[in-house]
Amino acid sequence: MELLKKLVAVSFMVVSMSVLAQTSQEKLLEAFNNSYTNEKNGNYSKAIKDLKDIYDENSYELNLRLGWLNYSAGNFTESMTYYQKSIQLQPMSEEAKMGYVLPASSVGNWNSVLKQYLEILTLNPYNTTVLYRVGLIYYGKEQYSQALSYFEKVVNLYPFSYDGLLMYAWTNFKLTKYKEAKVLFNKVLLLSPSDTSAKEGLSLIK
Repeated sequence: MELLKKLVAVSFMVVSMSVLAQTSQEKLLEAFNNSYTNEKNGNYSKAIKDLKDIYDENSYELNLRLGWLNYSAGNFTESMTYYQKSIQLQPMSEEAKMGYVLPASSVGNWNSVLKQYLEILTLNPYNTTVLYRVGLIYYGKEQYSQALSYFEKVVNLYPFSYDGLLMYAWTNFKLTKYKEAKVLFNKVLLLSPSDTSAKEGLSLIK
């Protein structure tokens, strides 16, 4: 009899937990659905409130979405906070790191942007989007030798891609590697015959 009572009690607990989980899932779905609707209507403050009303700091999905919504609303500091929490919850997540760089770049925090990009490349060294952007950061800092190595990797992976070829050409030019730059500028013209940037580069090579 005692055993039967225990089994009934356990069964009741399982059913109760199942009902709570279902209710929680329904609230979560409703909140996300409402946030998408409000975002579509351009009402970011309401979209944010929809999710903050059910906020759980241990939810990757909530933190990621709040990161995006706050970025869209121009709340860059808040956005970075939520994206950082997403990264802490899922350290291998490229999407969270790529999300973080949006508000970080908006406030000119390029060291943080570069840090996230380099962490992505540690996990995925063949991410051409990140390789290209890291190259751009170093190029902007006039650190052309560093930029060259990243653009070179992009071109090795995508030998006939406009953006990679053009920046690889200009970086070679900045390093006075004029022979290499000329070859690369001419390849750019095969992709874009009237490209003004490539033509300007060739006109500067004596």
